[in-house]
Formats: sequence, structure tokens, C-alpha cells
Amino acid sequence: MLYGSTVIPGLLAKPTVDILLEIKSDVDLKYIASRIPNPEYFCQWRDMPDDPLILYKGYTPNGFAEKVYHIHVRYFGDWDELYFRDYLRVHPEAAFEYAALKRDLMQEFEHNRDGYTDAKGAFIREITERARNSMSH
Repeated sequence: MLYGSTVIPGLLAKPTVDILLEIKSDVDLKYIASRIPNPEYFCQWRDMPDDPLILYKGYTPNGFAEKVYHIHVRYFGDWDELYFRDYLRVHPEAAFEYAALKRDLMQEFEHNRDGYTDAKGAFIREITERARNSMSH
């Protein structure tokens, strides 16, 4: 499933495509990682039960490729990102507010990706909570 800013019509977005790949609980993550065509993708193992493996494509020695891909490999679940995506798709005023926040933060955190992500957190949590209360998946 696609999620992230690139799938919200009209939303300011970096050329990063976020993909959620849900797997059954008995699938071996190491097997999935071993099947990835290198060097196009690289794996990041994370000590996070909800998001244990991310596959990246589009990072080159000279910077970013035209498109960058993040494939989040997760076990089946009830993911906040999908609620957030769906809410912004049907509430353009919230998408506009998010775009304005992103523009402001882009200047402040131009070379600090983690700071940028953290600074968006409160807005994302608020919208996700609103979405969970008003939308069903």
C-alpha cells in the first residue's frame, strides 16, 4: 500500500515513495532481505517490533536519485499512517494545513531530517487521532 505525502493530491512532497508491505507473522524477514536485488536496495534492520525492516532504493554516492523508495516491511496491523493518509485525502483543509507546516519546517530543518520528522509529530498525531475517531478501515 502506498502512503505518505506523494499519495495526497496537491500536497507538497519530496520525491520519496513510501510503501507499506504487510506480511504474515510466520514470514521470515531475513528471507525477504535475502531476496532483495542488491545494490539497488539496501536494508535497515530496526529494533522496533512494529517496523523491523525498511528497504531503501534511490540513495546514490552522488545524492538522491530522481525517485526514492522506502518499503516498510511490517506484520499485518492497524497502522496510523493509513489513517493519516485517508484523512488528508478526504479533508483538503487538513492537507493544506499540513502542507503549510511542511513548508515552514523545510526551511528550519533543511539539513536535519530527524528534526524535521520530529517537528511534524504533534500535527500527525492530532490528525491520526481525529481520523481514528471518525473513519473506519
